[in-house]
Amino acid sequence: MREISASEVASVVKDLCFKANFMLRQDILDGVKRSLPAELSATGKEVLEQIIKNAEIAAREKLPLCQDTGYVTVFLEIGQNVLIKGDLTSAVNEGVRQAYLEGYLRKSMVASPIFERENTLDNTPAFINVDLVAGDKVKIIVMPKGGGTENASQLRMLPVSEGVDAVKKFVLEAAENAAKSCPPVLVGIGIGGSFDKVGLLAKKALLRPLSDKNPKPKLASLEEEILAEINKLGIGPAGLGGRVTALGVKIETAPTHIACLPAAVTFNCCAARQAEAII
Repeated sequence: MREISASEVASVVKDLCFKANFMLRQDILDGVKRSLPAELSATGKEVLEQIIKNAEIAAREKLPLCQDTGYVTVFLEIGQNVLIKGDLTSAVNEGVRQAYLEGYLRKSMVASPIFERENTLDNTPAFINVDLVAGDKVKIIVMPKGGGTENASQLRMLPVSEGVDAVKKFVLEAAENAAKSCPPVLVGIGIGGSFDKVGLLAKKALLRPLSDKNPKPKLASLEEEILAEINKLGIGPAGLGGRVTALGVKIETAPTHIACLPAAVTFNCCAARQAEAII
């Protein structure tokens, strides 16, 4: 049994919060650069060029990619042969707290979602998702996510009888809100599972690199089809019109009840923030 101290987890989470907020995902940056020739709108091209310049400045100056430094989602893959010495939840939140205070990152979390809505002043708590896996290591993925992309997210329990057509219709309806998500966006789609599971599937889909091809041919084809349809909507970079509305579409699925077809759609903006480490 390998022991990992909670303080080490906190330190890694802190560093990943900085990296995620300052460094645009390389695949997203490369995707924006590749999309430039496809964008025929002069305004759209200018927006794409500004996204590239913004990413370069943020990385060089250690500045946030966006003023909305989001709430922090943390995905943990914990090996079954690992013992965390200390309180894991407290350790993750401590890492977030230190990063957002020391890095002067915007604090956006409110303790009560409805009445007082008082700011927690340190951007905690983080939203923590844990998967147990084989081995003796811990993989930590930090994904800060802004309010705009979250507000554009949708979840629906679709008619089973309408199948894939219902999924496509739902996703394209949701994508009409992509202008609120600072496009070009990355689209995460969850299909199956349960009401509470499907949103997490959609969010996990956002973790996949742009180059990652779905191993299931039918889903790979569906991802490409939906991407093409979204880019026909004319929303364009920053929602100002154009061809490049989405850089990629990723789908994650799970088994579900015979009477159910849950589907969820979420987005990552052009400042897609994600960093990971293994300890």
